[in-house]
Amino acid sequence: MRYAGLALAFGSSSCFAFSGPMAKYLVAAGLTPIEAVWARMAAAGLLLLGVLAVVRPAALRIPRARWPFFALYAVVAVAGVQSLYFAAITRLPVGVALLLVYMAPVMVAAWVRLVRKVRLPRAAYAGALVALAGLGIVAEVWHDLRLDALGLALGLLAAACSAGYFLMNDSFGDDVDPLGLVAWGMAGAAVALVPVARPWALRWEAFTTSATPAPGALTLPVPVAFAWMVVVASVVAYILGVNAVRRLSAAVGATVASLEVIGGALAAWGVLGEGLGGLQIAGGVIVLSGALLAQTATRRTRPSRATGLDGDKEVTSGAMKC
Repeated sequence: MRYAGLALAFGSSSCFAFSGPMAKYLVAAGLTPIEAVWARMAAAGLLLLGVLAVVRPAALRIPRARWPFFALYAVVAVAGVQSLYFAAITRLPVGVALLLVYMAPVMVAAWVRLVRKVRLPRAAYAGALVALAGLGIVAEVWHDLRLDALGLALGLLAAACSAGYFLMNDSFGDDVDPLGLVAWGMAGAAVALVPVARPWALRWEAFTTSATPAPGALTLPVPVAFAWMVVVASVVAYILGVNAVRRLSAAVGATVASLEVIGGALAAWGVLGEGLGGLQIAGGVIVLSGALLAQTATRRTRPSRATGLDGDKEVTSGAMKC
């Protein structure tokens, strides 16, 4: 169970890693970042809803008592993470914003300890902190270091929403189908983002062109980049991520998910031609070490799960997206 969860978590992080590089093709074609996020969520939600309606309609049935949970998941765990992160990077360097968002594992560990009253092993805390330090090196946060009060607040809110993503994935009961949760979550996020994305003003002709985001980057048709972002970096990534947390716990899953930053750097190197320095590679090794340390806090067997965010469920033994 634990190793299956780790495999799913690594797969999810690898898929999520293409989000940024593929989004750059949409931005290069003329879309704003928030428009790219909305298009991604809308297309992914509609795709998964359509597929499930044909092959597994039961997954789309939501018990009435669960409507508030699904709405909160769409607004906080999906729309909140995406929109707040892009708002943060308009006021902060990308590296600083990334570091703030990936404080989610620390927030998850604090929630589990203080609210759920579950004692986590030291490996869970140590892994989160080691991964966070490695992320700071990968993101090279010391470059163009500037702080903005509103930007910091937006970044921390994005981290809180990201923590909510892991905690909510870990807390729902057997009456919720993970595939249905992902489908309705992405579709609901697209609806929630309509007022800020303003899709009626979107340059739809951008999806008929090719783009080269930066010198040295591959030139790709925008529809190809968009399809990869929707299918791989959204649908597959979210499905794998939800199922990974169900097997690992929120605290461990969130720390392992920080590997997305390493995958993103590798994807940017391979697709966009962005360089990888020796220090970034060293930081990646540190992140990997933190993720491996955190996973040692997972029990071989897990107790039955409850349905609330603040219940008495013990989420790790012996002992967590963006």
